[in-house]
Amino acid sequence: MSTHEVPTGLRVDGFRSRRSFGLGGMSRNTTIVVALALTFDGILGTAQHATLLITLPVTAALAGLAAARRHGMSALSYYWARTAWKRASRADATSYRQILLPQPFALDLPGVGASSSLIQAHDPTTGRTVGVVHNRSTDWMTVSTLLAPGGSLMAPTGAVRGNIRTWSAVLDAMSTDEQIKGASVTIQITPGAGEALGDDVKRRRRSDAPKLALDTIDELVRTTPRATASVAPWMSVIVDPMATATPPKDLAEKVAEALRVVDGLDLTGTGTDIYRRTTATDLRRIVRSAYDPDSFHARDEEFEELQWGECGPVAADDDWETYAHDGAVSVSMVLREMPRRPIPYSVLLPLMSPGRFQRRVTLAYRVLDPHEGEQVLEREISAAQNRADTTAETKGRARYSQKADFQRAEQAAAQAASGAQVVDWTLLVTTTARSAAELPAARQDLARAIKATRGIRMRPAYGAQAAVFAAGLPIGYNPLVK
Repeated sequence: MSTHEVPTGLRVDGFRSRRSFGLGGMSRNTTIVVALALTFDGILGTAQHATLLITLPVTAALAGLAAARRHGMSALSYYWARTAWKRASRADATSYRQILLPQPFALDLPGVGASSSLIQAHDPTTGRTVGVVHNRSTDWMTVSTLLAPGGSLMAPTGAVRGNIRTWSAVLDAMSTDEQIKGASVTIQITPGAGEALGDDVKRRRRSDAPKLALDTIDELVRTTPRATASVAPWMSVIVDPMATATPPKDLAEKVAEALRVVDGLDLTGTGTDIYRRTTATDLRRIVRSAYDPDSFHARDEEFEELQWGECGPVAADDDWETYAHDGAVSVSMVLREMPRRPIPYSVLLPLMSPGRFQRRVTLAYRVLDPHEGEQVLEREISAAQNRADTTAETKGRARYSQKADFQRAEQAAAQAASGAQVVDWTLLVTTTARSAAELPAARQDLARAIKATRGIRMRPAYGAQAAVFAAGLPIGYNPLVK
């Protein structure tokens, strides 16, 4: 099998994690906490020397945990999150049973989606109905768009380069629009069209076609229902309709303002086509079939009468590394680190290729405005320089990794000065197995796909499985938007 070779001109880089300056590999906040603890130890020790026998070992242990790394985060943060999750588990806060909830909470989605509600609106531009998700706590609106991405692996280099430039222009438009709070692009791959494939072929089948053609297609439908897959991509944009000089007066005007803002984002030339805005039925289908995969191929009529809260799970358990919901079990992974070398634009292709299990791949964005982006990059350059200088003073020279990190920070600042946008973004992946018995195979399938990206490092969403699961759905939750 031949491999897909990507020209050097179509490789991208500039990925860098934010890292504040701290001592001994610790972050700035952790360094401040440890310094305060040492100061407190000194005050107590002055009053009573015996106290230091207790406080100093505790402070040393905290400093060690803060400096140590575990799964790409400080060991102190990891164990603190683990402790918090165990406390929540003992209080039954990680279990959800819809039937036991009092009214009106039973009409809400669980967890981070509890403040969302579904509005069916009329789009005067197209004359069609549109489903808009309203966050009642922030008054923000989320408008989702179904996409029809075209293949780019066989496209000319110039066309792909043009698509990347156009997407950069879309990000630029987001950075200068104060009403756009965040966006995400999700691709959901569901294997095994099964009856849906047979129904589609039946509608297209012509009785007057050659017998060989009829026999061939019938044999394919009979023998390869699991070789097919349904690919559903969509883009969700979170809009604050009130962030304007003339704020809307009522809910209808807020929805209209949100639709107007999203209509201003031109995706033409990005390598994808807009299929249509999601309807309320589309949103119900996406959300309900995520929690209950068996309902994915149900007809639209079965979703039209569902209440928004009924689209969520009837029962769910948010465990440390898994999320059980309505008879299925999901595992969600979050980005740990991007490769430090230039990578091809098609690096995510293994994650988006059909496998044995349903999978959602989500890129969540928050585009910083130019002024904020400049401030962030200046702080990153200063922090990288301080880390290198501190190491050089104590060990005689800075580590090569610190020098390279400083160069990447300077490169990012130079690109921003040339007009590039600074974007906070993350990668979220969720795979769903139909039973706990299939879960090991689902984990292995996902791990194999991540490894095939050749450099992208991911880790389980420890203690946040339900939240990351919901972040891949068009319900108005973006982990980068506060």
